[in-house]
Amino acid sequence: MKKILTVIGARPQFIKASVVSRAIQQTDGLEEILLHTGQHFDANMSDIFFNQLNIPRPDFQLDIHGGRHGEMTGRMLKEIEKALLAHKPDRVLVYGDTNSTLAGALAAAKLHVPVAHVEAGLRSFNMQMPEEINRILTDQVSDLLFCPTDAAVQNLNNEGFANKPVQVLQVGDVMQDSALLFTEKAEPPAGDLPERFVLATLHRAENTDYPERLAAIVAALNQIHGTLVPVVLPLHPRTRKLIAQHGLELKAHLIDPVGYFEMVWLLDHCQLVLTDSGGVQKEAFFFGKPCVTMRDQTEWVELVAIGANQLVGADSRKIIEAVKTNFGREVQDTQELYGGGKAADKIVEVLAFS
Repeated sequence: MKKILTVIGARPQFIKASVVSRAIQQTDGLEEILLHTGQHFDANMSDIFFNQLNIPRPDFQLDIHGGRHGEMTGRMLKEIEKALLAHKPDRVLVYGDTNSTLAGALAAAKLHVPVAHVEAGLRSFNMQMPEEINRILTDQVSDLLFCPTDAAVQNLNNEGFANKPVQVLQVGDVMQDSALLFTEKAEPPAGDLPERFVLATLHRAENTDYPERLAAIVAALNQIHGTLVPVVLPLHPRTRKLIAQHGLELKAHLIDPVGYFEMVWLLDHCQLVLTDSGGVQKEAFFFGKPCVTMRDQTEWVELVAIGANQLVGADSRKIIEAVKTNFGREVQDTQELYGGGKAADKIVEVLAFS
């Protein structure tokens, strides 16, 4: 029996792991040990995902959250190493680009346990983003690099991975697997919602930690909500705190953070997505919705190239104009950019024989 220790800790990782864990359970010869770092600790952003997505309860629950990046990552490293020594897995599986991702990969590499990285090769080329540092370092210590796009494969080739003793594989995107699998379980959030609306998310440090950028985005959201179309915004507790801290007033239809099925419902029923998230850009595409991204760069360059996504940074005018231009437009996946929902099976097939 081949033993895989999976490290997760944040909302997008729960969603990705749900379909891969399901495929592992259906594969003879594989056993999964699940470690949850606790990086997302709000019940609406952690426990609810395990319940909704039928993810097995974690074998390890570390409850590590808060603090600076170095402190959090160091605490995770220490505890993940203990789990690796206790269970002696054949491989560690990590997802995405969080501190949990990096801690899992580094702990495994130090103990010479092979690492598989789902969503390898993504690059924003912005080293100010902690996520960029996490994904680059994780790729460097992984020997199975599961890339979601051709662009991700090309990024790794450009960095010399074609000459390393590793496997770089384009398998598609497990987020599309999840979207297709769970759409039928979607349910609306509690409370009354507008019939037509923009779905917004706002949480990334490059926006929330810089008062000028945050103020510009809040001003744009207020104008869109007040004069163009209602804005529905599930607001992260940290973002809510920073908005208040800077004396800003956000005038939108604010709701508490939602579970995955509620988010799927919002994506399916909105007319446009306005976000600074990485994963939500793709989820908008999976549901045929145009996306306006409040960042200066994106890892999902193919969505910009086909016109499904527009980058506007934190410029109020650009944000408002992009919403006016794109609201209600339909987006079609004519090229199966992200693999058509078969990524998890491809990943698990490789895990079983590597």
